[in-house]
Amino acid sequence: MAPFATRQAIVEAMRSLLTTGLSQGTSGNVSVRWGGGLLVTPSGIPAEQLGPDDLVAMDMDGGYDHPLAPSSEWRFHRDILAARPEIGAVVHAHPPYATAFAICGREIPAVHYMIAMAGGPNIRCAPYAPYGTQALSEHALRALDRRSACLLANHGMIATGPNLAKALWLAVEVEALCRQYALALQVGAPVVLSDAEVAETVERFKSYGPRDKSGH
Repeated sequence: MAPFATRQAIVEAMRSLLTTGLSQGTSGNVSVRWGGGLLVTPSGIPAEQLGPDDLVAMDMDGGYDHPLAPSSEWRFHRDILAARPEIGAVVHAHPPYATAFAICGREIPAVHYMIAMAGGPNIRCAPYAPYGTQALSEHALRALDRRSACLLANHGMIATGPNLAKALWLAVEVEALCRQYALALQVGAPVVLSDAEVAETVERFKSYGPRDKSGH
């Protein structure tokens, strides 16, 4: 069984999705790489009712031994962790501004230097596919190529990180960027930074973001 501290951190992350307004009700799910597989939130349990023992340990082949079913989105959690060894955690949520752009099928361009936190000059929007399907997982993987966050058309957002704290931080920052972009579109024509300007910030951001006291 995964350490209690790891399980409790996932529970707290799920609750923070509610308190920060990133998700509502039973929407949103979180996974963390653990052992040779992953630990993922269960399906259909509201975050305020979630406990450490409710988290589902899964093999990379999709197998699990738990009375609760894993999140219906377990496939893209599993596939992201399998394809990207540098990623240790995945956060999926339905925040209002990011989801609004996803509903419109629009990527987020480099209208603010914080775009670099996602790894490049844009945050892509993956094409639509029904939730929980392998097709959605494959769309997400392509949208996350050389990126740590993406939007899912008519659905929501995915944020990743080397650990849960950084994945959750990125989810918050992506939603803030989407809100700023939405407001800027109402003001006028947003100015988009060049790829070179973003690339410089990407390099500077390699040591940016939340850290624990050990510096990780």
